[in-house]
Amino acid sequence: MASPPCGHGNLDSGLEIKTRSVEQTLIPLVTQITTLVNHKDRPKKSERTLVAVHRVGQAVNAAVGRFVAVGEAIAAENHELKDEMGHACFEARRAGDAIAQLTEVGPVTVFSDRAGMVKAARLLLSSVTKVLVLADRIVIKQIVTSRNKVLVTLDQLERVSTFQEFVQIFSQFGNEMVEFAHLTGDRQNDLKDEKKKAKMAAARAVLEKCTMMLLTASKTCLRHPDCESARINKDGVFQRMRCALEQVIEIVTEARGGGENKVLPASVSNAIRDYKASVECLRDHLYATAPDGVECLRDHLYATAPDGVGRRLEALVERTEDFTDSAYTGHEQRQAILGMCQLARQDARQLLHAWTQAQSVHAGEATADLEVAIAKSCQSVGELGRELHKVAVGRASDTLRVHGEHSPLRALKAAGGEGNLEAVAQHSGTLTEQKEQLVENCRLLCHVSGTEPLEITCTHAEETFHVIGPQIISAAQTLALHPSSKIAKENLEVFCEAWESQLGDMTLLVREITEVFEGKRGDKRPYLSLPRPGKHSANMKTAKAVKLDAEEQSSMAKLGLELRLLSSDVDAEAEKWEEQEQEVVRHSQSLASMAYNMHLFTRGEGLLKTTLDLFHQAEVVSEEGLQLTSSLQLFCTQLVGEEKSAVMCELDTLAAMCQQLQTEVRTPVQGKTATFQKVDSSIQKTRAVLSVVANLLPVCNKLNRKHKSERSSLGSPQDWRERRDASTPVHDSDDDDFGVKSFERHMAGLNLLESN
Repeated sequence: MASPPCGHGNLDSGLEIKTRSVEQTLIPLVTQITTLVNHKDRPKKSERTLVAVHRVGQAVNAAVGRFVAVGEAIAAENHELKDEMGHACFEARRAGDAIAQLTEVGPVTVFSDRAGMVKAARLLLSSVTKVLVLADRIVIKQIVTSRNKVLVTLDQLERVSTFQEFVQIFSQFGNEMVEFAHLTGDRQNDLKDEKKKAKMAAARAVLEKCTMMLLTASKTCLRHPDCESARINKDGVFQRMRCALEQVIEIVTEARGGGENKVLPASVSNAIRDYKASVECLRDHLYATAPDGVECLRDHLYATAPDGVGRRLEALVERTEDFTDSAYTGHEQRQAILGMCQLARQDARQLLHAWTQAQSVHAGEATADLEVAIAKSCQSVGELGRELHKVAVGRASDTLRVHGEHSPLRALKAAGGEGNLEAVAQHSGTLTEQKEQLVENCRLLCHVSGTEPLEITCTHAEETFHVIGPQIISAAQTLALHPSSKIAKENLEVFCEAWESQLGDMTLLVREITEVFEGKRGDKRPYLSLPRPGKHSANMKTAKAVKLDAEEQSSMAKLGLELRLLSSDVDAEAEKWEEQEQEVVRHSQSLASMAYNMHLFTRGEGLLKTTLDLFHQAEVVSEEGLQLTSSLQLFCTQLVGEEKSAVMCELDTLAAMCQQLQTEVRTPVQGKTATFQKVDSSIQKTRAVLSVVANLLPVCNKLNRKHKSERSSLGSPQDWRERRDASTPVHDSDDDDFGVKSFERHMAGLNLLESN
């Protein structure tokens, strides 16, 4: 749901919002509606206040008029939504007119009808949300239509019998896949549900990698039509692509198909959380009912009795069997896990004994013995979780280190090229063993991943290794049967590269799981508002958008990774500030989010699709950096001596770097080489800006806390500004309170549909 700001839940539209773009479009509208509804509560209503309210009301009405025009155009083009969209647009226009009338300034002010304003506001928010949700159906329809085109062409590709026909149809297929990739990529970034986003990412990764496999596997099958291993190789690719396409549609349409209903394997992390929750609820079970007379949370958790705790512990122990039953788990590790399970059972028995004692004496509150038993029981399963995490991550790291040498792949290529079927069979056995190790590692990582999105990623990695391993073997067998075939050799190379790529993805996955376990990985704040065309310099408006190829993106991968690490550092430092609403914190978090988007660009992912998008983003980074500089300069007015000199010196450096970045991205370039150099330079300068911010934030936070303890009034940049201007007369200006200028900037969000 889109939660209105300032806690005004009564303005909720009542419609479930599943995408960030719809939510972000509504936020400025909800903010201004809330302002209008609450204006009567302000004791001071000067003439300027009334004019400000009037301007907001008129601006809302005008924006709604533009918005409705777009909705009506959509309705005209999509007859199945014509009636619903038409009604929603009519209601939105009626509500906008009502708000304009209620904020009209005349001889007698009519701002007293707060009930009328609330009614109009509810109608406007509900109708605008309905228009956006209906428009969102068009996006879903586009994705489904694009998928259907891909499926038709996929069927044609599977049935081709000549190279000429294949080349012609594959060209069409490539264009359709590009369109589908863009539509689904935008949808993935827009989804609010992190589980769905992870599923979408997994399905799109399959489609991306399988496209090249489909090309070489089909060519090999056409060149060697009687080769059984080539046919098996090709059939596997087609089947996997169809499954991935179906999974995307199930996510987008929220269908209850096999992919959506697929239950994730029960993980140790979830079992530990369930067990701890049931243990904590034993304390609540000492009371007959909750304070409000509703049954205690323990009923919801099925932990109303000792056997509930026992069942959960046994479920947890059962899930550790994936670790202890594994042939790859060392004897000492197995014994340690079994010992911790036994200790957890002992602590559980002591806990239930303490709980029974507390029940028998009808204790009004948890006894000291029960509290100690609860703490010990939670501690023992926590230590078990740490040991399992250590085993899973340690084994995965060791496996990746060994398999990073790609020895079986090199051996299979050599044996296939020599036409040695016996050697291919021997090395296939080695690769199969490696595959089993990797599959099991992914399963163990899933147990300790800690979040559902990472569990989904682990399951995807497990499935990928399980599928690609046999495909590499069939490709190697084909090459061994036709050792002089260039196409068969190319096909084996492609499947080997997919394997190596998945090993790289698994390395990143292990790192992310470790970050979650150590509490270092927070949710990224999405930065959805890319600069609008025309907002920035004329040079950028006329620039040509360029897409970097895979080799160019790969060459800057290291730089992008550094940018990602810096963005994490800035996020972490910003979160340490007590006043999370401070301008310093807000600007820093925006910088971190934009830098993360640029990191994704270096991987060919995320919201930034072309170099022009990247340059737009880099310019906004420079602007945000300059605003952060301004906020910190205001902070420096409270400092003296060496403290002030040190911070001001860093701020001068930050301002200079932001100016350099701004100049860099506004400088036009011609040719792909020059564009690539500009991309590289823009990312490097952004990295330099983030580096300075990461160094500044902890210093300023420390000084802020110091001065806050000395002067309790030091709270925010607004406080600093008020003290700085304390000597000047205070004027009655409520324009800023009502955010008219800010509203005019943000109302561009209501034109989202028009810009798309």
